[in-house]
Amino acid sequence: MSDSPPTWNVQRWTLAVVCTATFMLLLDLTVVFVALSSIQADFHSGLGSLQWVVDAYTVPLAGLLLTAGTLGDRIGRRRVFLTGMTLFTAGSLGCALAWSSLSLDITRAAQGAGGALLFGVALPLLGEAFPQARERAGAIGAFGATMAAATAVGPLVGGYLVQGPGWRWIFLVNVPIGLATLAAGRLRLRESRSAAVRGTDAPGAVLLTAGLFALLLAVIRGNDEGWASAPILALFATAAILLTALLVRESRTAEPMLDLRLFTRPSFLGVAVAVFAMMATLVAAMNYAALYVANTLGYGPSATGLRFLPLTVASFVAAPVTAALADRVPPRLTIGGSLALTAAGLALTARLDGGSGWTALVAGFVVAGVGLGAGSAATSNAALSLAEPSRTGMATGTVNTMRQIGLATGVAVLGSVFQRRVTDAMSDRLAATGLPHDTIAALSEAVGSGAGARAAAGVPGPLRPAVTEAARVATASGLDDILRIGAVAAGVCAVVALLTIRRETPVPEAVVVTAPARPGGAAEAADVTDGFEGVVREP
Repeated sequence: MSDSPPTWNVQRWTLAVVCTATFMLLLDLTVVFVALSSIQADFHSGLGSLQWVVDAYTVPLAGLLLTAGTLGDRIGRRRVFLTGMTLFTAGSLGCALAWSSLSLDITRAAQGAGGALLFGVALPLLGEAFPQARERAGAIGAFGATMAAATAVGPLVGGYLVQGPGWRWIFLVNVPIGLATLAAGRLRLRESRSAAVRGTDAPGAVLLTAGLFALLLAVIRGNDEGWASAPILALFATAAILLTALLVRESRTAEPMLDLRLFTRPSFLGVAVAVFAMMATLVAAMNYAALYVANTLGYGPSATGLRFLPLTVASFVAAPVTAALADRVPPRLTIGGSLALTAAGLALTARLDGGSGWTALVAGFVVAGVGLGAGSAATSNAALSLAEPSRTGMATGTVNTMRQIGLATGVAVLGSVFQRRVTDAMSDRLAATGLPHDTIAALSEAVGSGAGARAAAGVPGPLRPAVTEAARVATASGLDDILRIGAVAAGVCAVVALLTIRRETPVPEAVVVTAPARPGGAAEAADVTDGFEGVVREP
């Protein structure tokens, strides 16, 4: 009799552990939305610092995901998962103890690195635990629902934590959950790896991470430094060189972190574009919507989180329904349709003016929430179904990398547009108040940094109503602009998804034969399907 645990027990524990870890790491993408105002007040941060609270997490998450997936294929997915959980939990504790914007950014980067290890092996772990198509569909449905729920419920959870014990608890709460998940993973997860030994391509990971950092730093600092200034141009040039070097390396190295041939498959390209667009438009825009609700409409953290409940509920309901339809509805319709709903929701939300209340956001939140939930489930299922078992680490890692690059890019680009639009609108409206030029500039900069109507608190009584109204109008106009940009971008990407994504059957696993040994060397494995080897499972 085998001492190995029953298959159903392994499946149940694998799903629970993977979904818990995924919920934690994705919750930390959006839980900070409603905490940004409190972090800004505690650390006296500008908008650039607030953007890095998000991007310091997403840049290493994006840069290391592909390496994590390949590393899991090589040394064991369970081992990589446990290492990631340890680093993520330690990073969470560091965030809770941060004493400045810089220290928070550094510990957020540690969190992101741990999250990359977790996320990079999440789907491959599920794929190995659920080899049958019907069982796998159910697991992917739960995984998609977890992703959608974590992304959407973040503002609600964050609001209550910030309103209660304080913003540091949005990170501190991860510590006991992380320790429990680490213990469960160590005891219950089963090891699996690819039969082939593949390189981890550390230079590729460094090039991607450094290139993204330079690019996003240029975008975030562009308004303050001047887009034509020497530092910004140098950062753009550095980013171009690093990312070009990445493409050259990945196209020439024998064991790339990213197989660029994946993007020659239209369906894979369509999925990658879809996940990038979903995060770069809707999820990125929610950072600025949260600042608007808190600092301009004047709601506290928990009340701000409640205003995002329509998005949360719609997303949570849509994910499992979409996953259940995966075998009956073509992926181009589920993915393209989810992006179309996202575009429609963003367009419905972009109807704000100085007199708008939070109810102006509700209809758009519901429609966009359905798109978010459906898209999370549909793209996860498509990513896994397009990959051969031995390439699930690379393929799903690539798609998840696009998610994080999308969020990081969206936060930076939309933030730049928001800051410029709000600052200019505020300056124009204050020009007729008779305030000194320096005062107008300071107020405009504060409102452009996301402070909203709260920036008027220090203005003398007679002028405060006019400044408050100017801040409301300026902030609404800035948020409107980025919502419209997001709607257009999501709509274009919906068309791309509809035109490119098709239901595909993965390439069969390789037949591995042994080639004669080279002079002075060991025998080599020759693969008729170019490296699509089988998978080794361990109890």
